[in-house]
Amino acid sequence: MATEILFVVEEAIEGGFVGHAAGAAIFVEADGLPALHAQVRDAVACHFEPDEAPKLIRLHFVRDEVIAA
Repeated sequence: MATEILFVVEEAIEGGFVGHAAGAAIFVEADGLPALHAQVRDAVACHFEPDEAPKLIRLHFVRDEVIAA
């Protein structure tokens, strides 16, 4: 049983957020942070059996920024 699961989260081009779990086939998308938190919790609960679910969910936000030289 893992004690933690990590989601890599990025801003979606059309707005909101998209994320995926590192090491598990779990994908989420949401319009805002409260919805993202709810989506991630629900996706983890659906993916794992109750006794195998991680106790912590870590969100790692990745942001690309391009600037002119």
